[in-house]
Amino acid sequence: MLKKLLILTVVISVSSSCVSSKIYKELDGKYTTLKNDYDTLNSENEAVINDKNTLQNQLDQLHQLYDALLLEQNALQQELTALQKKYDALSESYAALEQNSSNEIAENVQKNRELLAQLEAKELALIAENDRLLKLEADMQERSQRIAELEALIASKDQAMRDLKNAISSALTAFEGKGLTVEQRDGKVYVSMENKLLFKSGSWAIGSEGRIAIEQLGSVLADNPEIAVLIEGHTDNDPFSSGGQIASNWDLSTKRATAIVQILIENESINPESLTAAGRGEYAPIASNKTTEGKAKNRRIEVVLTPKLDEISKLLNND
Repeated sequence: MLKKLLILTVVISVSSSCVSSKIYKELDGKYTTLKNDYDTLNSENEAVINDKNTLQNQLDQLHQLYDALLLEQNALQQELTALQKKYDALSESYAALEQNSSNEIAENVQKNRELLAQLEAKELALIAENDRLLKLEADMQERSQRIAELEALIASKDQAMRDLKNAISSALTAFEGKGLTVEQRDGKVYVSMENKLLFKSGSWAIGSEGRIAIEQLGSVLADNPEIAVLIEGHTDNDPFSSGGQIASNWDLSTKRATAIVQILIENESINPESLTAAGRGEYAPIASNKTTEGKAKNRRIEVVLTPKLDEISKLLNND
């Protein structure tokens, strides 16, 4: 579906001399769908982290319950020991009183029987409690193993993203100081390229230097097929009023994002299903639009690289 959307967008951008209101609304609707998909990925990522924290809290609670049960078991054991001592004392007393009256002997026999019954009941309680502790310990071990697997998987994803960030930085070293930055935040890698590196003012045609940068980025992405790639176009807040094939800043940002996608899919090793193009217009600035420098920073392409979370979701759902 995404591939068809990309092809449709390119055909419209090439063949149409002007963008009608109907086509614009269709593009706007498709952008909204893509934005929702992107938000869903973010929500899934946050859900993964929340589930991990929930499991950790459950494990902590189980540890506390386990410790409380151990204290209770120790108390029962002490009580059993005390009863055993009392029983031993009564046994000695019984031997001494055996020569006395039959009534006293009968009373001691009854007390001994009651004490034996108490000891048997305590012993059964200890056995049942021990079985409960064994089951609890097995459950704790299983949960601990799942948390360890989840932490290892998350750590592996984080390391993969660090390696990806380093690979991209290395591949794009030649463009340092030319409006290009590579950052890792919140488990994702952000590649930001100011439009001065890629486009002329009001155009979505990529220049030769910008094409080289995108192709080198594509070479790194081709080696990392398990990464979801979101290409976002951004503008400053200057109104777009030249007419022609562009209706607005939002339209321009979408066409620029799509132009990046077209270069990336020229690399046959990149799966088009992993790519998403989106226009953000002037609505996600990173600097003030009151200065020339701020506007230059806001006119940019951002490539957001997100690890796919299928393995983590499978582990969390494996109850």
